[in-house]
Amino acid sequence: MALYVEARIHADLDTLWERTQDPAEHQRWDLRFTEIAYLPSAPGEPRRFRYAVRLLPFLTVAGTGVSAGERHRAGGDRVSALRFASPDPLSLLAVGSGYWRYVQGQDGVRFLTAYDYQPRWGRLGRVADRVLFRPLMGWATAWSFDRLRLWCENGVPPERARTRWLLELGARLLLAGVPFTTTLLPLGALSLAAVPLTVLGLLAALCLPPAPGTPAARRCLRTAPGRSRTPRLLATLEQP
Repeated sequence: MALYVEARIHADLDTLWERTQDPAEHQRWDLRFTEIAYLPSAPGEPRRFRYAVRLLPFLTVAGTGVSAGERHRAGGDRVSALRFASPDPLSLLAVGSGYWRYVQGQDGVRFLTAYDYQPRWGRLGRVADRVLFRPLMGWATAWSFDRLRLWCENGVPPERARTRWLLELGARLLLAGVPFTTTLLPLGALSLAAVPLTVLGLLAALCLPPAPGTPAARRCLRTAPGRSRTPRLLATLEQP
C-alpha cells in the first residue's frame, strides 16, 4: 500500500470502533469526506456505501464503496477493509482499496491505515497525483487521525478541533506576515532590521509545535515500522 498512517490512541477500543465504523461519526472527523452513508445491503453481506467530497461550495465529487469488518479476532485486535471507486470524471481518484487495523496494547490502541488507489487523467493525472494529490491525501489522513485522537482521548469534538486549527493557522500566518510587511517600507534602518525579523517570523510559524488541543499531522507515524500485511478480508471484497 502506498499510503500509511498510524496513531496511538489512549481510548476504549469499542469507542474507537464506533467512531470509525458509524458513517455519521466517521464523516465528522475525517477531512477526506464531506458525506458518508450506507446503501441498502442484504444481511450478512459486506456493507455498501456512498461517499462525497465537497471541493468547492458548488462542486462535489462522489463515489461508492464496499466495506467489511472483523470485530472479534484472535488476540482482541480488529480490522476493517474496503474497496472504493468514483465514476465522476472530475475525481482524480478512480479506484482504490485499503484497510484499518485496531491493535490493542497496554498503552492504548494502535490505529493504523494503509491504502492505495489508481489516478485517472492519464499521464497528467499521474504527475498531479505524485506531486500534489498523494502528499495532500497523506497529510489529510494523518491530520484526521489526530483529530480523532483528540476526540477519543480528551473529548474535543471534531468541529471544535477544526476551529482551533483554523485559529492557530491564522496566528501562524500573521506571525509570518507581519515582519514581512515592514520590509516593504522605504529602505531604511527599520526596513533593514525587519529582514532578520521576517526570517525569525517564518521560522517560528513553521517550527513552533502545535497546541495540545490542535490537530496536527506531525503527531502520526507516516511510515510503517515493519512490513505491512494486507488482511485476507480485503481479498473477499469485490470492486464496487
